[in-house]
Amino acid sequence: MPGGRLTQQERQQIALGLADGLAYAEIARRLDRPTSTITREVMRNGGPTAYRADLAHRATERRTRRKQAAPRDPKALPQPDGRDAEAVREYEETFTTVMMGSGMPKMMSRVMACLCMTDSGSLTASELAQRLQVSPASVSKAVAYLDSQGFVRREADQGRRERYIVDDDIWYRSMLASAQAIAKVVDTARQGVGILGPGTPAAARLENVARFLDFVSESSVRAAEQARDILHTKPETASDSPTNPL
Repeated sequence: MPGGRLTQQERQQIALGLADGLAYAEIARRLDRPTSTITREVMRNGGPTAYRADLAHRATERRTRRKQAAPRDPKALPQPDGRDAEAVREYEETFTTVMMGSGMPKMMSRVMACLCMTDSGSLTASELAQRLQVSPASVSKAVAYLDSQGFVRREADQGRRERYIVDDDIWYRSMLASAQAIAKVVDTARQGVGILGPGTPAAARLENVARFLDFVSESSVRAAEQARDILHTKPETASDSPTNPL
């Protein structure tokens, strides 16, 4: 599997694949590239409907020149445990792109990735703004969205500051928030059945939607409850591993 930056020819193949309605995985297979590479390339350059090979290639060249002209100070964000700073940066970008692909807005995705990649699982607004090089207002808006979706929780910090936290239960809470949102769609669909008249094609369609989403919502909540303990499983350390007697 080839590595390195995408070539202009590969970007043209990506554009053709998108125009043909191919999935990212299929485009990646044809180019012998990781699916994450194609996903990141498309999402950082306008998304599947606005991607243009020539514009994407020029944008990448501009980013490369900026990095070469002003390389990131390795002391600015020290990496614990001997982590490769460049690999961490690339992974953060991939994480952000995947979250965007799931429907989360860009700034919210960046904040979510930044929080998830801290060992402490918590940062203040000023810390997030510094790490992401954005305004505190942008951070505040992103956190408000993530909070509404159950992805973060807030705690009082020193003074009047707040600390934003991603803990072991964030994915569980976000699943419940999603199920609650689906439940509202179910209720609305069933209201439409009565208004449009039972037995009409439109009412039958809405009833089927309600039944489908109701089943999916209940199944998701049940699965989340059953699997919740997984989120609290701690990685095994060397001291936890059984040792062979001498």
